[in-house]
Amino acid sequence: MCAAFCYEVLKCCTSKIGSTRNEASALLCLLMRNNFEYTKRKTFLRTHLQIIIAVSQLIADVALSGGSRFQESLFIINNFANSDRPMKAAMCYVHIAALAAEFLHQKKLFPNGCSAFKKITPNIDEEGAMKEDAGMMDVHYSEEVLLELLEQCVDGLWKAERYEVISEISKLIIPIYEKRREFEKLTQVYRTLHGAYTKILEVMHTKKRLLGTFFRVAFYGQSFFEEEDGKEYIYKEPKLTGLSEISLRLVKLYGEKFGTENVKIIQDSDKVNVKELDPKYAHIQVTYVKPYFDDKELTERKTEFERNHNINRFVFEAPYTLSGKKQGCIEEQCKRRTILTTSNSFPYVKKRIAINYEQQIHLKPIDVATDEIKDKTAELQKLCSSADVDMIQLQLKLQGCVSVQEVHPSMQHCTGTK
Repeated sequence: MCAAFCYEVLKCCTSKIGSTRNEASALLCLLMRNNFEYTKRKTFLRTHLQIIIAVSQLIADVALSGGSRFQESLFIINNFANSDRPMKAAMCYVHIAALAAEFLHQKKLFPNGCSAFKKITPNIDEEGAMKEDAGMMDVHYSEEVLLELLEQCVDGLWKAERYEVISEISKLIIPIYEKRREFEKLTQVYRTLHGAYTKILEVMHTKKRLLGTFFRVAFYGQSFFEEEDGKEYIYKEPKLTGLSEISLRLVKLYGEKFGTENVKIIQDSDKVNVKELDPKYAHIQVTYVKPYFDDKELTERKTEFERNHNINRFVFEAPYTLSGKKQGCIEEQCKRRTILTTSNSFPYVKKRIAINYEQQIHLKPIDVATDEIKDKTAELQKLCSSADVDMIQLQLKLQGCVSVQEVHPSMQHCTGTK
């Protein structure tokens, strides 16, 4: 079975469909990893031998067509191997635990299924489509396994600094321990909850928690990216990742694949005219974006955490004038606001999510000025509402709020930083 399986997966590594190649490469890597874990991290000889045999068989059957596509799959597997490390993303544990809970719920062995995880992430809906088939006979989920997975969720969420949702996982753990009368473990759970709420207060006070930076990344160049050509994604990067940092990483990643000299970064946020791009290069456009909320959402999402969790809309703005220049004087300065919607919400099991909807809003000069006043007012309110007002920062903000541009001569004597 291992031989037949390796043969079929390797055939998929030459598929004309990029997503099939990606999934096949990931599956092959998973097979090798599981073999490695099964031998107590000593070897993956069994899978390795079967892959070698399968490659030989594919050559003999003249089934190894699409050499460049196969090379690309090997490149993907190599990347998996180079970056292979124990699972980091807290959301992966949440999805695994939700899947186990749904399985036990369908077997009437647990009161809650996937729906219990919806407050943590709306992405969990995709696990609710689980159906019974012959393969389910080999699944050995139990209440004990679920408990272990839930505890891994708590640990992962703590490391990810998502303290606010630890309580949702604890709500599933506590009834099990109460039923078992495991009072020692209950004290540990409540101790963890106490620590989580203490941490929430601490990060709200210090404002030192950074839950990620977001970028729109678009790919252009059909001969390089194939069906990925023209696709746009939102990338979630850790902490305060800068534009130059992610750009360099993408150049390095795709440079190894296509050759560094063939990769060009577009840092202009304007709409790309594909006809003006040189087809000899793989073009990648990178734009910094921020989470976007309408007025209603802003009243509901009061904390910094709520504005960085379960988000699927992002925004960036580009200045322009009707004369064609980007910047102009106050009465002609316009702005284009682009709102992007992703197919899933961040945080997710993947660090990038495809954009499936784009909306553009054009702001006239009066709207641009009003917008800037609102932003400055919000910044001042935030500074002044702090328990310990930073007077230096406040003075700098106040100085930045007063513009002497376009002031009538009769009023110039009235202007000043005070």
